[in-house]
Amino acid sequence: MMRGAVPGLASPHPIGQALPAAYLEDDFAQRFTAGLDEVLAPVLLTLDCLDAYLDLDLAPPDFLDWLAGWVAAPVDQGGPPDGVGRVDQRGSARQRRDLVRYAVELHRWRGTARGIALAVELATGTQVEVTDSGGVSCSTTPTEASVSEERAEVRVRIASSADETVVRRILAATVPVHVRVTVERQP
Repeated sequence: MMRGAVPGLASPHPIGQALPAAYLEDDFAQRFTAGLDEVLAPVLLTLDCLDAYLDLDLAPPDFLDWLAGWVAAPVDQGGPPDGVGRVDQRGSARQRRDLVRYAVELHRWRGTARGIALAVELATGTQVEVTDSGGVSCSTTPTEASVSEERAEVRVRIASSADETVVRRILAATVPVHVRVTVERQP
């Protein structure tokens, strides 16, 4: 959603007042420029305080969603409900702002223990402990069986106050598919 016309919003720089003296008394010129003022007022006011719009603590919610799109932050912008791992509009404003703030870190560390912990902490607002088994396997051909019988595993310990459904959605979106996940609750 972008800034649009706001009925009754006064322009900080009315065009009609800047016209030459011959047009100051012209009713048509004043009505015409008043129409332009109404269309341009949201743009002029946005540009007047653009720094506040780009500040994640001050940005309006609709502009925050636009910024989230710039950095591919996992904030649901009213799309289909299939966005696994996304925080929807019911999430707190602080969570949504933090997801945009840490979007680069989330992308950089995706699939690692550090990235999983950051994603779960941002979504739940609680501290988590993530341990990774560090298991790795490889083969020289795609059809060859795994060298090791041991599978990679991630163990996530969450606070008892954390919503396990949200945690499991986040884990499904951030943990690599071949890795086994175990979720434990801390007392």
